[in-house]
Amino acid sequence: MKKFRIRGSLAAAGALLLFTACGGGGGEAASEDDVAQDGQLTEVSIGVVPVVDVAPIYLGVQEGIFEDHGLDVDLTVAQGGAAIIPAVQSGDFDFGFSNITSLVIGESQGLPLQVVAPGPQTTGNVGEDFSSLLVPEDSDAESIADLEGKRVAVNTLNNINDTVLKEGLRQAGGDRDAMDLVEVAFPDMAGQLESGNVDAIMAVEPFATISKNAGAKEVYSPYAEPIEDLTIAAYFASTDRIEEDPETVEAFIAAMKESQQYAEDHPDDAKAVLPQYTELDDDVIDELTMPKFPQQVTRDSIERIIELSEETGLINEPVDIDDLLHEDA
Repeated sequence: MKKFRIRGSLAAAGALLLFTACGGGGGEAASEDDVAQDGQLTEVSIGVVPVVDVAPIYLGVQEGIFEDHGLDVDLTVAQGGAAIIPAVQSGDFDFGFSNITSLVIGESQGLPLQVVAPGPQTTGNVGEDFSSLLVPEDSDAESIADLEGKRVAVNTLNNINDTVLKEGLRQAGGDRDAMDLVEVAFPDMAGQLESGNVDAIMAVEPFATISKNAGAKEVYSPYAEPIEDLTIAAYFASTDRIEEDPETVEAFIAAMKESQQYAEDHPDDAKAVLPQYTELDDDVIDELTMPKFPQQVTRDSIERIIELSEETGLINEPVDIDDLLHEDA
């Protein structure tokens, strides 16, 4: 079993329960001998968030997958993509993890970045996904359509969560601009729902399970329903890094895809790694719904996110998906 380093949060040390939600065919990876001569590993720094979504990278390090590809991984926990994207751009991180909408916004603003490896994907199972739109047990709301004009908590505005909620409301026949989205940190959502300060919350695991256990009911599956096979987040690098060190980038891509597949094939192991970077109780972990962990991003879903980002005004300049995605992503 391999050791790995975990550094503290960029924005708030010790905020291990501040979850943010939110991915290949590809070229052949360089061989171990090509990547690391004489047993020397290449150190790479990676910005992640403490969510179930990144279990594969921790599992891959633990199982020696990254070492097999010649990489010595240094993981740094951040609060979200808002901190990780500029850190990758500045060179503080070699790679980072972020939701797709934030990466689309960055690309539209001219930031030199590319998606290099997949992250989590929806299970596609309505009512059994790792994100839920939840209302109080005694709420009259039965569907997302009933939340038009209501206050709905999301962890961060202008990211993938409000993208899928607005699209879901539109598909249900509502006015997507009428949903009143308010920013609430995931750990605080259950309390805000119980107190009546919001009418609904969009929660991801483990907070979806925790809220359901407290009596909240699900009225919509925001990752599973509005966009088929949705890629929620991905790993990315700066284009400078990709051009200057393609061998290390290819090694990372190969190791990340192998780790994703390992997590997909060993779901119990993926859950077992969670206590290494979160403070979740075992009973909550047992009940969690984990994402799918594909080896390839779902291109069609990312194209739809780009379209919706334009339609809702999140981006003013069109984004070419071929510029956003590395050829091996």
